Parts: sequence; C-alpha cells; structure tokens
Amino acid sequence: MFEGAHTAIVTPFNNNSIDETSLRELIDFQFDNNISGIVPCGTTGESPTLTNTEHKRIIEVAVDATNSRGLVIAGTGSNCTREAIEMTQFAETSGADAVLLVCPYYNKPSQEGLFQHYKAIAQETSLPIMLYSIPGRSVIEISVQTQARLHEACPNICAMKEAGGKVSRVEEIKETLPSSYEVLSGDDALTLPFMNKGAVGVVSVASNIIPSQLSALVASILQGKTTEAETINAECKTLFEGLLGLDTNPVPIKEAMALTGQISNELRLPLVGLDEKVRDDLVSLLKNLGLI
Repeated sequence: MFEGAHTAIVTPFNNNSIDETSLRELIDFQFDNNISGIVPCGTTGESPTLTNTEHKRIIEVAVDATNSRGLVIAGTGSNCTREAIEMTQFAETSGADAVLLVCPYYNKPSQEGLFQHYKAIAQETSLPIMLYSIPGRSVIEISVQTQARLHEACPNICAMKEAGGKVSRVEEIKETLPSSYEVLSGDDALTLPFMNKGAVGVVSVASNIIPSQLSALVASILQGKTTEAETINAECKTLFEGLLGLDTNPVPIKEAMALTGQISNELRLPLVGLDEKVRDDLVSLLKNLGLI
C-alpha cells in the first residue's frame, strides 16, 4: 500500500496562522512532481505546536487539496492515547487514507505500554496504520517483537516508518514480520540502503523542495534499476547531508523553502530560525545545487 515516496509536508504559517493557500500550493507542487503521498501534521509539520483545531483543519485541507491524486497519511499520534484515538477517528471521517502514529514521547512507556497504546487506537479505526519509531526524539523505540504482536493482534497496523538510523532494523523487521508488513525509511539519506534491504519507500523531508528527484529515486529502486538509483542518490546526497544536518527539523527545510520562494520562513516557538552563519551556509548549498 505504501510503496513510493511520501512527503512529510511542512505547515506554512502567516502571522502565526495556518496559511491554507500556501499549503494547497505545496500539495499541488508535490503531486505535479509525481510524489506518491503526503504526510501532514508530522514532525516536519510542527504537530507539537498545532492546536487541535488547527491539526484537524490541516487534515481537512490536505484531503481536499490532494483530491485522490495520492495518499494522505495523516499524522495523528500523541503521547496521550485518548487524544490519538480522537485525532485518528477525525482523520478517518475526513477521508484520509491512512494514519501515522509516532512513538509516544516524554512519558517513556514500556513495550507493554506501547502495545496497549497502539492496540487501543487500532481498535477504534479501520484505517491502515503506519507506526513511527524515532528514538532520537521519543527516547524509546518500538521493538520488532512489539511490532509483531501488534500486527498479529491488529492487522490494520501494517507498516513502520523507521527513523532509528539502523539498516539492521529493516533486516530484522523483514525477517520477523510477514511480507505484507511494510517498512519505509524515515531518513532521506538512508532511503537507498533501507530499500536495498526490503523497505518499500520513504517518508521524506527533502522532497518538500525536490519531490521529482525523490520520486525518481524510489521508483528506480523498486524497478531494480540499480545504476540509475545510485546516480540519483549521489546527486541528492549533498542536499540530504548538507541541509538536514544544519539544525533540528523542520528549521532547515522551512528556511530552504523560503529561499526558493515557496513559503514565508515562519516557525512556531520554541523553534527559531537559523543563525546568520548557518543561513549563509544554506544559501551557498542551495546555490551550488542550482536550487536558487
């Protein structure tokens, strides 16, 4: 179901309000460049600083603007199970195709707590669920054994966005779970090595500005065009490593999108923009890549 390149789309703001016009334009840009789906209200979409009303509105706009051109995988995760259930049910009634559920952060549940959390959500929706393991932000990760228990108990839990940075995790998941359980890279720079071990795509940050390249990269890997995939990956590597390492996500990508004229560079506290020197480095990077 989740084969392809999916963009973890930013949330554009204008005077601290959701810029719906820009959001629709960003979504059009994605599907005009062959992206497979969008993921609104994730880490890149600054979901922690969205109100519930804003979160719901972004999902509505995403579904409407996508207009069945690809998947809408709505970010509905929370470290509060009740809130995650509510947002997931809203996404379903709004027409989203699937949901992304981040590993609960801050409260550090045990693996049994994770199992009960995700099971409770899955039992309240018919939507396909993509789990999201990102130990760099949530401190804990969703173990392969917990994923196997969840998939067996709740078949609609059917995929994992793996952002732990380890290729070995992909191998372990593919060895342990049935082939119907899909893995996607949560790190642009690891798309090729992850897919070489059985992942079916990526949830990408960089595709906010280079969707056609990410789409082509994933398509070439899926089609077994190894040389083409390695060439595209090499062309994108400078951006993957140079952009996303400048600061915490989504600070660099929103700055880059402002420089390319896609959005205004507006973040919500506690996130702030790049300092002057780092911004100068970003400008040089984008100029060298011909993006500005």
